[in-house]
Amino acid sequence: MATSTRRERPVRTLVTLGVLVIALFGALFSGARWSDGSLVPELALDLQGGTQLILKPIAEDEAKVTAETISQAIDIIRQRIDASGVAEAEITSQGDNQIVVGIPGTPSQATLDLVRQSAQMYFRAVIKDGAPTVSDPETAAADLGTPADGSDLAWLTQDVLDDFAAFDCTDPANLTGGTTASGDITEPIIACDQLGTTKYVLGPAEVSGDEISNASSGLETTSTGAVGTTWIVSLDFNSQGTADFREVTTRLVDLESPRNQFAIVLDGLVISAPRINEIIPSGQAQISGTFTRESAATLAQQLNFGALPLTFEVQSEQSISATLGSEQLQRGILAGLIGLALVGLYSLVQYRGLAIVTIASLVVAGGITYGLIALLSWTQGYRLSLPGVAGLIVAIGITADSFIVYFERVRDELRDGRSLPAAVAHAWVRARRTILASDAVNFLAAMVLYFLAVGGVRGFAFTLGLTTLVDLVVVFLFTHPALTLLARTRFFAEGHSFSGLDPSQLTTGARYAGRGRVAAPGGPSAADAAGVAVAAGDQRMTIAERKAAARAAGEAGTDGKDA
Repeated sequence: MATSTRRERPVRTLVTLGVLVIALFGALFSGARWSDGSLVPELALDLQGGTQLILKPIAEDEAKVTAETISQAIDIIRQRIDASGVAEAEITSQGDNQIVVGIPGTPSQATLDLVRQSAQMYFRAVIKDGAPTVSDPETAAADLGTPADGSDLAWLTQDVLDDFAAFDCTDPANLTGGTTASGDITEPIIACDQLGTTKYVLGPAEVSGDEISNASSGLETTSTGAVGTTWIVSLDFNSQGTADFREVTTRLVDLESPRNQFAIVLDGLVISAPRINEIIPSGQAQISGTFTRESAATLAQQLNFGALPLTFEVQSEQSISATLGSEQLQRGILAGLIGLALVGLYSLVQYRGLAIVTIASLVVAGGITYGLIALLSWTQGYRLSLPGVAGLIVAIGITADSFIVYFERVRDELRDGRSLPAAVAHAWVRARRTILASDAVNFLAAMVLYFLAVGGVRGFAFTLGLTTLVDLVVVFLFTHPALTLLARTRFFAEGHSFSGLDPSQLTTGARYAGRGRVAAPGGPSAADAAGVAVAAGDQRMTIAERKAAARAAGEAGTDGKDA
């Protein structure tokens, strides 16, 4: 049988893990020292409290507020809060005509203003575009006289060009909307696209979002009537919008780039700036490009937001205390500590000296998880909720089970007559497949929960998925190399009675074998198993196959004696 020539380098693996951990906490300490980071994760609304606003959507032009418009209004508010960097906000409907917004911590005034504002969408002609922080020094400033239309270069005054040169779309603060001197929609603005990759000088608003009667996404229809493969966004205008859109497209179609583009601006950000290829007199337009199914659907939804004639009236605004508070958080942490203690106690009873590896691995996993959560809290606005704490507690069992699978594989190899270093090497090959398969299932379950659930369940799913990934990192970069090093020590290699690897103790009593499996006591001796394997003519039989063959051989021998 061919043997692997690959040499284990456990020290190098442990050093690699150490470098990663140092980098993680180095970034965290640097953020706390020289930036606005913190060594302690931010807490969500249920644990910290925050600010609660009750909004009443009011329809303009006496349109009726329906459940659909309420749902769209919630989507608008959620999009605004997410864009401001606040995570774990709670946004729900209350009754038939109210929206309750709960923002954890002490939100900035800018965030509160975003929540209060109504959704505003306008179509504006592109006068100039450029990179996020680079302006065109050759563009001459115009004297603002009486511009002929929304595309007139007379809008490019020296003040506008100076503002355009200074405007930085890579600054997150500028991704909350465009700028204008007075907020008047009859003036030009400087605005960024949603990704911060392009900035524009846009003319005055010429078509309002509430002139869109409908927007949808789908696959294009070819000239033969067949369904194509390109995703497009279709929008229909009402009578006023049809007339306004016809007038603008007639003007833009013959202009040079980028002045032949008509930007769609939602809440001050350019969500699309399509080029006008032809005059559109019917009020039925199509936007094509490099859309995917998801991006086309997103743009259609945003266009429908613009058709939402709602303003938000603030009925109440108050600070709220945590619904669960510090006492429940302390109990959750206590439950986690009790779980860790029980896992450590079980490891000491079941695996004796090997409990060192289990406890050390749990400590490493806990440290990495804490560091990641604190880093995400600083960089991504993540906030830890009580369901998230529950996910961390559940992860203790998942992590401990991975160690048990590995240890029991090692013990099985020892029962089969291998030395400890060889048993560790062979057990790892089989154990890692089981661990990978199990953690993959856990991670997929966490992903499904995260994307399909709402509210606190998403917090649980996030921490469950995060700790599943941490489990893999710890098992591969710490547990296995640590056990490989211990296998080279005299205490473990010679099977000391307190090592947990004493051969005389491995065949007595039932044992938990990991992943919910309990192995029966006893089993064929190493010599018997080896003899059966040789008699079967296959040196590559797995441990389970050798044991099955041994049992079969024993039953056959009994039948022969009876005969």
